[in-house]
Amino acid sequence: MLYGRTVEQARIETLLADAVAGCPGALVVRGEAGIGKSALLEYARSADARLLWVTGIESETELPFAALHVLLSPVLETVSELPRQQSDALLAALGFGSATPADRFLIGLATLSLLTELSMDGPLLCLIDDAHWLDQESADALLFAVRRLHSEPVTLIFAARDGERPFLAPGVPDLQLTGLDSAAAQQLVDAAATLAPSARDHVIAESGGNPLALLEIPRTLTPAQRAGTDTPLGYSLGGPEPPSSRVLTGFRERIRALPEDSRLCLLVAALDDSGHIEPVTRALPALGAALTDFAPAEQADLARVTSSGIEFRHPLIRTAARLACDVAERVAAHRALAGAVDDDRRAWHLAAVTTLPDEAVAAQLEDAAVRARRRGGQIAVSAGYARAAELSPAAADRSRRWTIAATAAYEAGLSERAADLAERANSGPPPAEPSIVAELARVRAGLAFEAGHPLEATRLLHDGVRVLTATAAHDRPTCLAMLGWAAIYAWSSRPHPDQLVLARRTEDLAAGMCGPEHAIHALARDVRLLLEGDRLAVNIAPHNLGDVADLPVDLHIVAAYLGFARGDVDGMYRDATRLVDACRTAGRIGRMPQAMMMLAIAELATGRHRAARATAAEGRRLAEDIGQHYWKYYLAGVAAWSAGVAGAEQECRALAAEAIEEGGMWMTGITWATYALAALDSGYGRYAQVLDRLDKSAAGPGKHAFVWRYAYPDYVEAAVRIGDRQRAHQALTRFTNWAKAIDQPWALAVLHRCHALLTDGDAADLYERALRLHARGDQPFEQARTELMYGEWLRRHNRRAEARTQLQAAMATFDLLGAVPWSERAAAELRATGISISDQGRESDPLASLTPQELQVVRLAATGATNREIGTQLFLSARTVGYHLYKAFPKLGVASRAELARYAMT
Repeated sequence: MLYGRTVEQARIETLLADAVAGCPGALVVRGEAGIGKSALLEYARSADARLLWVTGIESETELPFAALHVLLSPVLETVSELPRQQSDALLAALGFGSATPADRFLIGLATLSLLTELSMDGPLLCLIDDAHWLDQESADALLFAVRRLHSEPVTLIFAARDGERPFLAPGVPDLQLTGLDSAAAQQLVDAAATLAPSARDHVIAESGGNPLALLEIPRTLTPAQRAGTDTPLGYSLGGPEPPSSRVLTGFRERIRALPEDSRLCLLVAALDDSGHIEPVTRALPALGAALTDFAPAEQADLARVTSSGIEFRHPLIRTAARLACDVAERVAAHRALAGAVDDDRRAWHLAAVTTLPDEAVAAQLEDAAVRARRRGGQIAVSAGYARAAELSPAAADRSRRWTIAATAAYEAGLSERAADLAERANSGPPPAEPSIVAELARVRAGLAFEAGHPLEATRLLHDGVRVLTATAAHDRPTCLAMLGWAAIYAWSSRPHPDQLVLARRTEDLAAGMCGPEHAIHALARDVRLLLEGDRLAVNIAPHNLGDVADLPVDLHIVAAYLGFARGDVDGMYRDATRLVDACRTAGRIGRMPQAMMMLAIAELATGRHRAARATAAEGRRLAEDIGQHYWKYYLAGVAAWSAGVAGAEQECRALAAEAIEEGGMWMTGITWATYALAALDSGYGRYAQVLDRLDKSAAGPGKHAFVWRYAYPDYVEAAVRIGDRQRAHQALTRFTNWAKAIDQPWALAVLHRCHALLTDGDAADLYERALRLHARGDQPFEQARTELMYGEWLRRHNRRAEARTQLQAAMATFDLLGAVPWSERAAAELRATGISISDQGRESDPLASLTPQELQVVRLAATGATNREIGTQLFLSARTVGYHLYKAFPKLGVASRAELARYAMT
């Protein structure tokens, strides 16, 4: 029975009831040791739901997916029902199968899919006690799943102790437990012990309302103290220790009072993390003890021996067992366990008692880390290599192991940990292998960039490339990828005196490359020219880098950048689509925000506005989930542009503010945010503001951004609209040179449109030429803008019938793309030709009513993809996909998936 927890019990009951109603939930119950967290979890166990339970163990925090293994062990047979890629990744993570290492977020997706599958027959309840001791891989997988539950009857309740090792669960509600009030505390004490009123009052005062302290303090009292005839001096009111510390002290003293063999039995059980009884029984003989020596501990109500393992009555008893024994006993227990457990645990037990450099132990730790990598446990890889480095006698081995540890931490998203490990690797002699030196440079560069120091990142990449290229058989793809990022890092920086110097150095290092790889040198050259003030700089080197097989994913990302830089928007769309598909297929969820950012830009550039809006929203959500702040703010700027073209003013301004205020360390988010606000103003005819924004950007930190090449036509139109032909001609000159250099049909079409705006004579021929060029490409937004401006010109020249044809086509396209202000402009022009828009039965676009997530789901469902296939692509459960379709169908006025074909988006 729980005392004084009526409010907390109601919170649990509501959470469980919501799950039954199809509303999933999660909760973190927080508080000090003994405050009643586990008791609340026990209360939740009575729910009418399928139950999975795990308790975190301190000694398992370095073993990847240890907690997830325990939690999911009862349901492993269901894993086979998941998509093959997910089931392979999850089984490999749990130590089964032989799949190659998976992205840690793919394992999170597989966990989500498994929980969803298990909930198909009824509510599922997962209880995770002592969550502060979860290994990070298990915690990441569970929290990844929690954030993607939408309509599944799944509830996860975590219990985490306040203290030095916090359990971080952003976005998950907290329930903070405090001490019981005096009435509830009195009820609990009276139910558990017979105390005189004065003694009871002392216990309640000393306990601070901590339930465990209320139960344990009376055990420490003498009969006279219980009777109130002697002052309980050991627990004088106002003592400096918190209740949990006093309880821990009490447990420790009770363990010290046990016979030596019984105390050693508890110590071995406390140090073992296998969860099985066999390692304990195998280790005890080496200490002269046996399983029967647990009897005194059982009689003292400290622990219980079961067929599956040793159960401590409270987690604090496990800690107290270690504190109650001296160093010699702890060393002996670790050595005994080392001879009784598997290879991974053996390495860590030996490391725990090794204080001097020892290559044999270091090698065993490295082997354990290699096995952890096969399971996808990057955090465990980092921990293993880091401890191996500490025990390495040779300086070269130390540096190599520190570097690999830093790389694993970086790949796991632990930036602070990675920075510390990289600094240790960099402080000693350089590793003997050039590839390790270059890898350290790459990691340090990534950390510097994410910290807002892109030029420092560029320098570090240069250093790594020099080391690699000094060897005869250097890794060419890695060099190319590092140089591509060096160019992009230098370009993305705010203005700095060293920026141009570093851009030139990148160009020099990339010189001499031929074939598709020459594109990297062309990109470096273009960045250098832009920084030198050459606004007409253009990357005209043809390339098919994205078509080259077996290139690092970094080079495929650079290939998409190159398409945008040279105006090859169709090529960029092809490369970005292929990149996103490859990342999904390979389970590289950590790369997805970058890939989705490139795809969103490509979709915008090719007029796939609705798709771009959905892609950017999904990319931002994923970037936030996995802590990739740069890509989150970059995507915020891109999403702002999409919202601006759609005329969603409030959304556009909010996203732009996020990109500017939060992403201020980098140029890219600010640049796209500015461009977005200019696009918003352009759609609503605020031309003076368009010019003001673009003029300021030309002198601002992002003046060298590639995107301004795409903004020149907006500048020309705005300048013409306010009658400033001189400024229009200046912008037209820049755009003319670029458009002719890249020789892309869409750019030449827009160039003719700009000339038509500025001509004093008959502009019809220029508009017709532009439309013929548009017909060779697939950029519907730019074509519709040309049709709008042509229709305006025709109407002004009293050619109303011809104007209606152009304006109707423009309005239809703007409606399809969701470009509201542009559609309204076309409608206004049509009315001016004498057509009543309402008489034509103009309908609102039902796609505009969908959320970005619903739009993504509908877009894929329209292609014939199943719910499971859609879920795999969007990192959602199949059930959540079904929920989004259920919400979308009435909005679209359809009753079946077959009817969605009409909404397939280009």
